[in-house]
Amino acid sequence: MTHDNGTGKLVVAVLFGGRSSEHSISCATAGGVLAAIDRGKYDVIPMGITVDGAFTLQPDDPAAFALDGEMLPSVPDNGTRVQWPLSSASRELTVTDAAGATRSLGDIDLVFPILHGPFGEDGTIQGLLELIGLPYVGAGVLASAVGMDKHFSKTVLQHSGIAVAPWRTVSAREWAASPGIIVSAAAALGWPVFVKPARAGSSVGVSRADSAEDLPAAMAVALAEDSKVLIEARLVGREIECGVIGGRRGEAPRVSVAGEIIVRGAGFYDFTAKYLDAGGVDLVCPASLTPGELVEMQRLAVLAFEAIGAAGLARVDFFLTDSGFVINELNTMPGFTPISMFPKCWMATGLSYPELIDELIEIGLETVR
Repeated sequence: MTHDNGTGKLVVAVLFGGRSSEHSISCATAGGVLAAIDRGKYDVIPMGITVDGAFTLQPDDPAAFALDGEMLPSVPDNGTRVQWPLSSASRELTVTDAAGATRSLGDIDLVFPILHGPFGEDGTIQGLLELIGLPYVGAGVLASAVGMDKHFSKTVLQHSGIAVAPWRTVSAREWAASPGIIVSAAAALGWPVFVKPARAGSSVGVSRADSAEDLPAAMAVALAEDSKVLIEARLVGREIECGVIGGRRGEAPRVSVAGEIIVRGAGFYDFTAKYLDAGGVDLVCPASLTPGELVEMQRLAVLAFEAIGAAGLARVDFFLTDSGFVINELNTMPGFTPISMFPKCWMATGLSYPELIDELIEIGLETVR
């Protein structure tokens, strides 16, 4: 139901930025959404979270948050402070400006939390929105938390009969107390291994260790992001990804065509390649799969989506190995910057960027988590 804002449009609060190391990627995704959202259907309130966690009112200017070469956007602290509704009986946002004057922003219909990483994609913001009773786009508290934590998401997927890469989870305490045991565990997985923070995304803090000598540096990089780290076996195969959108009115989730990441040379699909359009990586969409491979990928994507109880959207990342598909991870709030795989896959499936935003908003309004 649209609130009476005098325009007959839905009022959407686009929430972005945040305290995580993926702050800039969230801003870039918001820039894409602000540029593409249908202004004939929606009034938008751009709410930026600073790196210190302040909720601010930002200008409705997509260019202010666009990726520009190697310049990463961020949320400036402009002195404004947005206040959430005081109870679940209200949907009114207010803002206090830098001079201390407070005014109403009106009632909102839905929050679009385009937040990546901890303090946003991990169930924390979702819990806040549940407490104050605001509809929102994306997964709920539990699915967001499970999807954010690679150890628990792999555990749930494995329990559901889905193949995942072999791994060893290591805490900061374990590494400090028994590094030799951890090195032996990594060696048992087979060199090279990939070392990842358990609760970070966008390839932040990810390193490849080709030998025991490389492991301490890789662990240091990952532990700078999280107190829990995964050491994963390297999988040999094609890197395949797809997008999932939740079903409408009780229908099954929908899955896009496949995209493929082709890395030229000895590198891997890291932060720079994902978001700064670095050379050496090609994103191909649609990927060349046999009809049987496409059906199997889509089946596994839905199974994974439902296994963690996801809602709204997700990107599912696979390796297509000689023995079949292996899930690398499931991302419950994938980036949709102009060069991200999630919107590319849906555009190749026949859903434009504005139509994709429409779908996510409409699903968010009707989702009961």
